[in-house]
Amino acid sequence: MPELPEVETVRRGLAPVMEGRRILRAEVRRPDLRWPFPPGMAERLTGARVERLRRRSKYILADLSTGETLLIHLGMSGRMQVSGTKIGTFAHEVAPLEKHDHVVLDMENGARIAFNDARRFGAMDLMKTGEEGVHKLIRVLGPEPLGNAFHADYLAERLRGKNTPIKAALLDQGIVAGLGNIYVCEVLHRVGVSPKRKAGRLSRSRVEALVPAVREVLAEAIESGGSSLRDHRQANGELGYFQHSFRVYGREGEPCVTPGCAGSVARIVQSGRSSFYCPQCQR
Repeated sequence: MPELPEVETVRRGLAPVMEGRRILRAEVRRPDLRWPFPPGMAERLTGARVERLRRRSKYILADLSTGETLLIHLGMSGRMQVSGTKIGTFAHEVAPLEKHDHVVLDMENGARIAFNDARRFGAMDLMKTGEEGVHKLIRVLGPEPLGNAFHADYLAERLRGKNTPIKAALLDQGIVAGLGNIYVCEVLHRVGVSPKRKAGRLSRSRVEALVPAVREVLAEAIESGGSSLRDHRQANGELGYFQHSFRVYGREGEPCVTPGCAGSVARIVQSGRSSFYCPQCQR
């Protein structure tokens, strides 16, 4: 599933062709994805101007001139594919609709944005602008890891007494929003913490090291356009390339890249997910 860097990359790619532009025509080509679409979604989107594109955790939020906000969740395989315009140095003709193009937005500037989702685990919803904080998908989220509300004092308080592994704690969207399996593995390697260590037993110095490491890994991944392992594409269709910078994720059996460490990357399974780490330098 796309994590925060992939979603932020998609948002940044959509902004030049959507912000300040009117949706000339919206087409909803099936009744649902993961959940049913809101009633009359095509009619409610048609004619609306996209005032601003935001991101909250793994969700894109499009504030509309109608006083509503469109929530977009990419799910496991969802893509926002842009055609009929130029993004940076890439020119895209209007693409013919594909089998899994479930929602299509034709913009006044000639751009076409198609929400393509082969597995249909994605979602779209409409809500009143300014009330996203009470939406069922948003209200349960913790602070943004790149925001001021995520700091060492906050994290130490949330981890205090927790008997779950630190890997699971950082994946808890109620503690910090937007982190997923890939980037938690990378963060824990940078700070030398084993994914098996109990969250409540982390020293204060380790907690203080986690916050900047989270910010650094996410910032580097965003700059690289995210990580393309299976489905992720940027809005211009290009792959992200942060996967070429992975220190542990997907590198089972390969040498640890920590200077002076003679260990090798191992893989274990925690709560049904693969955790990659170096048993020698992550304690």
